Amino acid sequence: MFEKFLKRSNWTDIVISIVFVILGLLLIVKPAEMVSVISILLGAVFIVIGVLKWMDYLTSKDKEDYLLTIALISVIFGVIILFCSDVIAGIFRVIIGLWIIVAGIRDFQTALAWKNVKSGLWTLTLVLSMLMMIAGIIVLVSTTLAIQLVGVIIAIYAVLDIITRAIFIKKVKNYLDD
Repeated sequence: MFEKFLKRSNWTDIVISIVFVILGLLLIVKPAEMVSVISILLGAVFIVIGVLKWMDYLTSKDKEDYLLTIALISVIFGVIILFCSDVIAGIFRVIIGLWIIVAGIRDFQTALAWKNVKSGLWTLTLVLSMLMMIAGIIVLVSTTLAIQLVGVIIAIYAVLDIITRAIFIKKVKNYLDD
């Protein structure tokens, strides 16, 4: 019984991962369109949350002000997301670019520390850290590349998740017998 449950839940996770593979590929192939779609969906979700909280406020006996505040903030945030998707994509790009640059700087410091302890890996780490910093700068400059990079990461993660789950499904009986 438990074995069937585990297999079924893993198949559900595989289907979800396939959806993520498709999302990742769409982000790679059509980054601008996908940002618009995601912005519309996210904006709509916030507006729906706002409307539901407003309805909660109207139907509650106590008329709790926090419900009205959440409703108003959610609707305003949803409208901003709907109409300012370019700004949101820009903020997203800046965050990813800065994160990559900071990781490159950290690796650069590690390379210098390895040089001091006479490790043979310091030159490789130095070169890779420089490439990371350059990649971060490119992501800061190119919106499309940042979105495509996220698409690649999502697709790779999803494929690895599918492989892991498939192996688990195949071996679940062995895991339960041990």
